[in-house]
Amino acid sequence: MRQKSGPARAPAEQVVKDIRRATRRHFSAEDKIRIVLEGLRGEESIAELCRREGIVQNLYYRWSKDFLEAGKKRLAGDTARAATSDEVKDLRREANALKEVVAELTLENRVLKKRMARPVCKGFLRSDLSSLRQRIRSQDRVLAKMEIRAFRSS
Repeated sequence: MRQKSGPARAPAEQVVKDIRRATRRHFSAEDKIRIVLEGLRGEESIAELCRREGIVQNLYYRWSKDFLEAGKKRLAGDTARAATSDEVKDLRREANALKEVVAELTLENRVLKKRMARPVCKGFLRSDLSSLRQRIRSQDRVLAKMEIRAFRSS
C-alpha cells in the first residue's frame, strides 16, 4: 500500500493560493461608490447587483457601511480630509530625512562633548573644524550608523 505524503501536497496548495492572490480584483474608490449607489437606488436586489459585479454580498455591505459612515462624519462637521497616499509618502520621506539630520547632529554634539572633556592635546588645538569632523567620522562610523538606525526605528 502506498501512503500519501503530506509535503508533496503543500506546494500544490501554495500554488493555488498564489494564483488566487494574483487574480484577486482590486476596486477603485469610484467603482466602490458606483456599486454602493446602485444598491442604494434599489432598482435591483443586492444579490443581483453583487452577482453582476462579481463580489460577495458581505463586501457590498462593508463598502456601504464605510460609505455611510464617511457621509455621517462629513455632515457632522468633521472636515479634516484624509491625506492622499502620495502626500503620506512625501511626508514620511521628509520625516526620515529630518530624523537623519537630527541623528547626525546629535551624534556630532555628543562626540564633541566627549572630545572637550578629554585633556587638550597640541594636535587638537591646531586642527580646524573640518579636519575634526573627518576624524570624528572615521573613528566613530560604527557608532553613527547604530544611532541613525535607532533614530529611524523610533
